[in-house]
Parts: sequence; C-alpha cells; structure tokens
Amino acid sequence: MKLNMAGFKVGHATDKENHTGCTVILCPEHTTGSVDVRGPAPGSRESALLAADKPNHFINAVLLTGGSAFGLAAADGVMRYLREQGIGHPTPIMPIPIVPAAVVYDVGFNRGTRQPDAAMGYAACEHAADGDIAQGNVGVGAGVSVGKWGGFTHMMKSGVGVAGVIMDELVVNALVVTNAVGDVVNTDGSVLAGARKEGGGWLVEDHPMRYISSEWMPMPGTNTTLAAVWTNACLTRPEANRLAHRAHDGMAMAIRPIHTAHDGDTAFALASGMVKAPYDLVANAAAEMTAEAIRNSVRLAGSVSSLAPGLWA
Repeated sequence: MKLNMAGFKVGHATDKENHTGCTVILCPEHTTGSVDVRGPAPGSRESALLAADKPNHFINAVLLTGGSAFGLAAADGVMRYLREQGIGHPTPIMPIPIVPAAVVYDVGFNRGTRQPDAAMGYAACEHAADGDIAQGNVGVGAGVSVGKWGGFTHMMKSGVGVAGVIMDELVVNALVVTNAVGDVVNTDGSVLAGARKEGGGWLVEDHPMRYISSEWMPMPGTNTTLAAVWTNACLTRPEANRLAHRAHDGMAMAIRPIHTAHDGDTAFALASGMVKAPYDLVANAAAEMTAEAIRNSVRLAGSVSSLAPGLWA
C-alpha cells in the first residue's frame, strides 16, 4: 500500500524459510513519541524511556520484531545503521540512537531455530523506503496468527498491515502486526479472520463469549498485537502517550477479545511536529487507522503450510 509517509520510512526484513522477520520505522529528525503497554505479557526495549513523565528525547526509529525476547537483538542492527548515518541522541563522544523495540512470539513456526538478529535489523533499515509498504506475510508479520482463543487447531494465519489518512496537511498512518488470542472483526462485528470450526464457519457461533477454556488456554506471552502510529502533527510527549492509548482503542475495535491475560499488546505513537492540528482529530484518526491496519493484516496474509495443529504462532 502506498501512503503519504510524512517523512517516515518503513522497511521489512523477512526470513521466508523460517517464517520470522522484523519491521523498522525510521523517523525524521525531531520526532517525539511514547508507548502504551496494555498486555500483561509484553517484551520490549527502551519502553521506559518513552513514558509521559520522562524528558522529551527524540526517537530515531521503532523496531517491531519476531523471535520473542531473542528478537530484541535485531535492534542492535538498527542502532548500528543509524550510528553510521550520524543519527542519534548527541553525547560528547558519539550520537546514541534511540530505538525502542517490541516483540511478537512467532517461534512456533520454526521451533526456535531462527530469530531476527542484528544483521536482520540492519537489513530492514537498508530496505526502508517512503513508497509502497508490503503487507501480509512480511517482516514482523511472517510468523503470526489469530483466533487462538479456541485452541491452536482453530487458528488462522495473519500478518502485518498498514492504513493511513490525509486531512488537508495532516497525515496519520498506522502499522500493526496482529498475533492475537482473539478474532479480527469487521466494522459490523462479523469475523474477518479467527478461530474456525472444523466443519466450516466460525467457532464464535458456538461460543459467543469467546470463552478461553482451560483445556486449550494459550500459553501466556505467546500472543501480542503491536501497533505503531505516526503523524506529522505537533504533539508533546504526554499527548503522544495519550495517542498511544487511542491506538489501543483501535485494537479493541478490530480484535475480540483484546488485552487478554495471554497477550502483550503494545502501541507506539510517533509525531514529527510539522503540522498543527487538534489533538482529538489526530487521536480519532489514529484509532480508526489502527483498526483498519489490523483488518488489512489478515486480508493480505497468505496461508503457510507449516501452520498446523500444535504449532504456536
């Protein structure tokens, strides 16, 4: 999908054979931002630096990666790439790139034999562009799935999706990787992708409350939806933090159930400060674009032969 990137760049690095990868968002100069972690089982790096009460250090990039906690090593490659460009927080010795990162658990597809590393993070930066953004089984979306509330035998492949809107000079974009316990739903609440019945149809038809039974309860920490919203609006750090809150509203619009005890849902918000706009306009757009990016993440995901019963994703 081609978006008005508003000075940001997005790059994927994908290991197709092992169904894992990472996705980087490179920020223009003077980008502020924050994060909101709602899930009880997150995996992240530099998230404390983005709290609303911390000094307003500028952010150079955000990395979303597979590999669970091992995948955080890919951020080292992003930092090396930025350092080579002379980009980072200035210090007397050298610039220190600020690269927050968050992970999804995708090791079920390859049984933990391969996780994103520094080389893959560097490659994602080399691939970063402000043109078309690939969606589906690419980058951080290579090895993710949805609908695991009904057990691993009922889940479906998902991926990474994007969406964006332009309102006069204001740009608001979202990128989401959907690796949720819940189903992804349309605007009318009907299931777009999720837990399937063996004979066809959706499992929610038999279990309308989407009860997570102890018989098929997903392992805590093996599911996470990650969102990154970016805009050219002028926002303070506290406003960026509230914008990240609103991205979670978008998750709730498109995923049911969301923020379960088994998810590590995390949302980043980035603002380059080029356009003055009412906060609520930016925030409403962020929620809507997050929801639409989630739907695109399953619309454009392809089947994977190794997505079989008993494989965690």
